[in-house]
Amino acid sequence: MPTISVVIPSRNDAAMLQSCLAALAGQSRPADEIIVVDNGSTDNTADVCAAAGVTRIFHAEPGIAGTSAAGFDAAKSDILARLDADSRPPRDWLARIEDVLNHAGPLTLVTGPGDFYGHNRLVCWLGRNLYLGGYFHVVGFFLGHPPVFGSNFAMTSTVWAELRHSLNRGPASLHDDLDISYHLRPDMKVIYDPTLRMPVSARPFQSWDSLGKRLTMAYSTFRLEFSQEPPLKRRRERKQWERAARR
Repeated sequence: MPTISVVIPSRNDAAMLQSCLAALAGQSRPADEIIVVDNGSTDNTADVCAAAGVTRIFHAEPGIAGTSAAGFDAAKSDILARLDADSRPPRDWLARIEDVLNHAGPLTLVTGPGDFYGHNRLVCWLGRNLYLGGYFHVVGFFLGHPPVFGSNFAMTSTVWAELRHSLNRGPASLHDDLDISYHLRPDMKVIYDPTLRMPVSARPFQSWDSLGKRLTMAYSTFRLEFSQEPPLKRRRERKQWERAARR
């Protein structure tokens, strides 16, 4: 059996982190390692981690990209899974990830959508179908493959070993899941499983400022990616590789 590490970046999210860790403790397939990367929290995150018996890494430099990368770097398992502190993994989440990646190639990632909680029904529906639906469909079409969703994805350690030195670990305005998705090479495959659903907080929709911050981060991420590798060149090279691989 492969081993599984779960990486959770967190900043001043102790209450939600506590619930996330409780859900991980109840997995039908337990994690072999859980790493919380504390991005300079000033709340009781350290106490929550100690009580749950998980590994806590302190990462002072602001930014989700560098914080997540620090967790992946520290992970020792065959499969590296990624959650956010406000994720509520279903009991079979790790078992299903293990099953998918066990039957896939060594350069494979798996991801799924989210179901929002903590707001009214309409906002949660719009978040699921427009916000996340738009992310997977629009960004996926643009990339030529599904992107990964930061609150709900996993990859083999082989993928991380090949990606880690090419990723952007700063500035703080970067989305790590977008950055990982853009840096995937043609021989790397993302499996999108629409039934691998993850409850996540609807707090991005609590205010226009909150939503605007996330959209601004997406713009900043793509602006940086495009400056390093033009998108049409990236897509063309991937399609050429895929055609050659089918011959």
